[in-house]
Amino acid sequence: MEMRDRDDGVKFDTVQAHEVKFGKNNFIEVARKKAIVADGENEFIAISRGFFLPDGTKRFKKSIAIPDDKEIREFIAKHVKDI
Repeated sequence: MEMRDRDDGVKFDTVQAHEVKFGKNNFIEVARKKAIVADGENEFIAISRGFFLPDGTKRFKKSIAIPDDKEIREFIAKHVKDI
């Protein structure tokens, strides 16, 4: 698990992640994450695109957060497969 802090007091915890590499230096990551604040936490699914620096460090370019809702996850999975 990876934990990242932001300046606004939100901490992000990566619960589980899967990635696939493509092209010369790119990857797509699908991850279950938690946003943790003083009064609670919220789980969500993140789909991110990024690239690797020469030293192997990941850099994220774009990301979309999807609510952790079964109907929404199934909707997205179905339509990605159908396209």
